[in-house]
Amino acid sequence: MGGLTLSTLTLSHFRSHRLARIELDGRPVAISGPNGAGKTNILEAVSLLSPGRGLRRAATDDLARKPDAIGWKIRAETAAPFHEIETFAEGGESRQVRIDGKAAPQVALARILRILWLVPAMDRLWIEAAEGRRRFLDRMTLSFAPDHAEAVLTYEKAMRDRNRLLKDMVQDAHWYIALESQMAEAASQITANRQHALARIATAQQGAETAFPAADLSLIGPEGEDIPDDLAPALAANRRRDMAAGRTLLGPHRADLAAIYSAKGAPADQCSTGEQKALLISLILANARALATDLGAPPILLLDEVAAHLDQNRRAALYDEICALRAQALMTGTEPGLFDSLGDRAQSFTVAEEGGMSKVTPL
Repeated sequence: MGGLTLSTLTLSHFRSHRLARIELDGRPVAISGPNGAGKTNILEAVSLLSPGRGLRRAATDDLARKPDAIGWKIRAETAAPFHEIETFAEGGESRQVRIDGKAAPQVALARILRILWLVPAMDRLWIEAAEGRRRFLDRMTLSFAPDHAEAVLTYEKAMRDRNRLLKDMVQDAHWYIALESQMAEAASQITANRQHALARIATAQQGAETAFPAADLSLIGPEGEDIPDDLAPALAANRRRDMAAGRTLLGPHRADLAAIYSAKGAPADQCSTGEQKALLISLILANARALATDLGAPPILLLDEVAAHLDQNRRAALYDEICALRAQALMTGTEPGLFDSLGDRAQSFTVAEEGGMSKVTPL
């Protein structure tokens, strides 16, 4: 089940929030306040209602409010149909998940909520290392294929076992065969899921009336190399090279996401800073449009400080597209005025620091 919206969000001892409860009605949400007040912490809490480490990729211990150090909890309720989702960590233990009162693995979250986000740290996505682009691609892919997380976990576990054999200089081929077969099977699913996601994004961009530029996306291997169609024999043939490196050099963990600014035919990494930001926003909106088509409802969008990077016309265009999608988008900005063109189409909250903790107040 996907496409649900949040009706309540409660944070307990999470980051700067000792206790915060926010009532939501499905409209976009504008959250304003000074830097450091705790706005992004709210978005991070929502991002943890999906598999993974959230939009900051923080360690579990770092999420607890200091100096309390008693653990933290995020609780959310969804509307139509109702679900209760909790994720929490206590006393330095690993993060846990409960869905409708029952313990569940993190990957189960993707079957309840589809969540996309865009944060300032992603502004350099096109000019930094491939790892960040793979994470971006896999977040998009997970939104279309909730089982993608399980395939990635299966692949990474088998790869870690294979890497240990490589580091120990194990020569006997029998130790590798089963692991490489498992990696190849998972890799096939990972690549198929990624390609499907890229196809859905491409379709969602075609003919869309939008103020944001389209991007042509493709999946490439490291340094432009081809990705092997059948990974098992490629891994077997590459063992000597991998052993010298002490790690696996072939596979979907080495793939990269290439993007071309369609109207200009220019690679994203050669575009201006403003164009790169516009391309990112365009992809998030295309992802949301595709999911709205597939699920009958859009995903939840988390847009941190997005308004600060856009002029007044682009801001208004972004808000119009979000409202046309009927998406529950949580957006942050330093000034309430950044969201003026939304009017009563959005809920508004302000966040301020009081007595060493964040306080959330409806406007």
